[in-house]
Amino acid sequence: MSEKKLSRQEKREKQIEQIQMMMEENGGILKTSQLYTLGMDYRRIQTFVDDGIIERVKNGYYSMNYHKKREEDIVAVLYSDCVLTMESALYFHHYLKNRPFKWTIAVDKNTSKSRFKMDYPLVLPYYTEPEVLQMGTMRISLGSSEMSVYCKERLICDILKYENRMERDDMQQALRSFIMDKEKDIAKLLEYAKERKVLSKVRNQVGVWL
Repeated sequence: MSEKKLSRQEKREKQIEQIQMMMEENGGILKTSQLYTLGMDYRRIQTFVDDGIIERVKNGYYSMNYHKKREEDIVAVLYSDCVLTMESALYFHHYLKNRPFKWTIAVDKNTSKSRFKMDYPLVLPYYTEPEVLQMGTMRISLGSSEMSVYCKERLICDILKYENRMERDDMQQALRSFIMDKEKDIAKLLEYAKERKVLSKVRNQVGVWL
């Protein structure tokens, strides 16, 4: 006995259900190529966007109820290959009291700059040499997922390296927090300072207090 042929509306509802399921399995965001696997083409995707079924997050990425999602969940999915650094990393290490309004992330310098053209959440990339991108990273929980963040010692070296890009008060607060941190590793700090070419800055601004 042949199966009942689905009406156009039934096909649409089934496709929406498939999108929802795939969204849930992929952190709430899908690439265009993933939507194609559900039998959609560009015209169909555009129709769903026009009808408000899905939202275009940025070029090549789509979501449902995007602006209701937590920033943490979005960042962890879109930038899973990147590393939290500078103010964002300082905040998650409890070295800054106030949460930054921009997400500061380190990324391979060969990455396309178009990845960061989005209105929500606001992301500030730090383009880094591939060979040092993963140096001194650790994993933390971020939203309903995980993401890499620089360890405290690597982080202190980086804020000294890019001190002209930080608010002075934030930098001083971070340095004081590190100096008072009983779990800091001075040997590791000096090792990263040498790698990041900020050994003299570390000795001048941190070493005198140790």
